[in-house]
Amino acid sequence: MSDFSVRRLRSDEERAATDLFRRALHAKEMTDEEWSAIAPSMQPDRGFGAFDQELIGTLRSFDSEVTLPGGGTTPLAAVSLVGVRADRIRRGVLTGLMRAQFEDFAARGVPAAMLHASEGAIYGRFGYGVAVRAKSIEVDRHRARFRPEAPTGGEISLLDLESTVEQWPSLFDALPRTRPGMIARSPHLWPGYERELRRATTPVTTAVHRGQDGVDGYVTYTVERAHFGAPTFLKIQSFHYASPDAFAGLWRYLISVDLVDLITAEKRPLDEPVELLFTDPRHVTVQKIQDEGWLRLVDVARMLDARTYRGEPVVVEVTDPFLEHNSGRYRLSEDGAVRTTDPADLELRADTLSMVYLGGWRPSDLAAVGRVRATGAAALERADLLFGTRVNPWCGTFF
Repeated sequence: MSDFSVRRLRSDEERAATDLFRRALHAKEMTDEEWSAIAPSMQPDRGFGAFDQELIGTLRSFDSEVTLPGGGTTPLAAVSLVGVRADRIRRGVLTGLMRAQFEDFAARGVPAAMLHASEGAIYGRFGYGVAVRAKSIEVDRHRARFRPEAPTGGEISLLDLESTVEQWPSLFDALPRTRPGMIARSPHLWPGYERELRRATTPVTTAVHRGQDGVDGYVTYTVERAHFGAPTFLKIQSFHYASPDAFAGLWRYLISVDLVDLITAEKRPLDEPVELLFTDPRHVTVQKIQDEGWLRLVDVARMLDARTYRGEPVVVEVTDPFLEHNSGRYRLSEDGAVRTTDPADLELRADTLSMVYLGGWRPSDLAAVGRVRATGAAALERADLLFGTRVNPWCGTFF
C-alpha cells in the first residue's frame, strides 16, 4: 500500500476534490460559474480526501433516510463523488477512503449506505451489492391506445422551468416514499438538480396531477429532436406518483402531447406496469435493465432487525471481510432479527446480503449462481418468502 493518509476535507478543499472526481470520469474541471452553482450541494463535514503530497482520492456522502420492507425508515448515507487520481489507482487509496467513511458512519449511528456505481466491479469487495435494479422504456406515442378500464380522473396543471425549480422539493416531499429503497432527498441535492434542469437545451415542463385529496403525482420532461426530420422524443426527467389514478392520469397526459413520436423514461421500477395501460403492450419496449442502487449494510444487526419479515424463521450466517464485526449468525423471523449460535440455514457474504435485503433478488436465484449456500431447497423456500416484498425496490433519486 502506498504511503498516504485519509482525513476529512476542509471547506477550501471541496472544489479540488470535486474536480478530481470529474477528471476520474474524464470530464472537464469546473468553471467558476459552475462551481458557484454546485458549491451549495457540498454538505459540510461529509467529504473525505486521501493525500500523499497532494489530494489523490476523494468521496463524500449526503444525509438521507431509506424506506425499508414493511414501510419503516432508517438513516442512510447517500455516497457520491467517489474518485481516485489515475496515477494512484490500485494502491489501496479507495480502500482507505472506504474504511474511513465506514468508521464515520458507525460513529454517527448511520447503519446503511447507498451509491450509484460508474463501474460494476468496484464496490462488491467493500460489501456493497446491487439491491435495486431499474428499467428504461420507450413508448410509441402514435400507436399506444388506453384500455377502457384504465383509471381516469384528476386534473393536470403545467409548470414552466422557474416554477418547476421552485416547487420540485415540495412536490417530491409531499408524496409518500412507499417502495423499499426510496430515499429522502437532502436539501443539499436540490442545487444540483436545478443546475441540470437549467442546462436543458429545450423547454422544461412539469405536469402536476391533482386528485380528490390534492396533488398526488407529477412528471417533469423535455421534448427533443436531433435534427429536422428525425423522430421527436419526449424525455421523462422525473416521474413520481402516489396513486393509480395519478399514474394513469399522467400517462394519459403524456400520450396527448402533440408533435411527439416516442416517449422515453429511464430507470423506472422493474414492476411498474406502463404497458398494461394500453390495448397492445408491445407499444412499450424495455430498452435495458440496469443496476440503480448499490446498498451496504454498515450495521448488519441493526439493519436486519429494522425491516419486517413474513414466514418461518431462517438462520443466516453472514461473512463480512471488510467490517468483521458484522460477521456471525442471525435468526430472522416475523419477530425480528437476533444474533444466534444455532446452525445456519443459509451462508452468504455481506455484498450478497445487501442484494436480498430490499427484496430485489430471491435467495434461491443467488443460490443458483453460487452466491448463497443453503442446507436445502426447503431453507431457500423459507428465505425467499422471508425476504420477499410486495413491490420491487426502487430508489428513484440520483445523487
